[in-house]
Amino acid sequence: MGAAMNPLNMSDAPATPDRRKGRWQLILILLMVIGPMALATFMYKLQFWVPDSRSYHGELIGNGQTRADIGVQADEQRWQLLVTAPSACAAECRQLVYLARQLQIGLGRDASRASHALASAQPVGADYEARLKAEYPQLQRYPLDLTTFGKAAAAPGEAQLWIVDPHGNLVLRYDTTVKGKDLLNDLRHLLKLSNIG
Repeated sequence: MGAAMNPLNMSDAPATPDRRKGRWQLILILLMVIGPMALATFMYKLQFWVPDSRSYHGELIGNGQTRADIGVQADEQRWQLLVTAPSACAAECRQLVYLARQLQIGLGRDASRASHALASAQPVGADYEARLKAEYPQLQRYPLDLTTFGKAAAAPGEAQLWIVDPHGNLVLRYDTTVKGKDLLNDLRHLLKLSNIG
């Protein structure tokens, strides 16, 4: 009578799970999780199936270098347009300083997320110093350590403009031939993708 009242005792044979089906499901789940990571690692290490096209105009600095690695000590918490001048800040350097200021203004409502700066190894001339004070009141100024700058593989000898992220990492580098519109597009794209700074 007790056995008849227990609805769980429907049959005397216990149900046996299909272990083979369960193993295949586990293998498929593992392949779905680990497979893409393994494929991406092999693509990166062996450089196959890597697209040649790019959407940025500068030289990507993807080796983890920071501002300090090119001889600039700064504590800026925003995106930064940094001009480096390892020699005298001549016409091309001055053009990059002007471009950095114009790019920050060109960001419009995002202008507060970025700053512009000049890191020079030598003092600028008195006339240019006066011009910077009058026309570039928000320009940040830093000394450039030539010894450290010279050791940086990504730092060539002439004036350059760098995009630096809020953590101080070098992101993109541009020479004096850069077009302002291209650089502005790159900067806007970075700010759009980033939720820092």
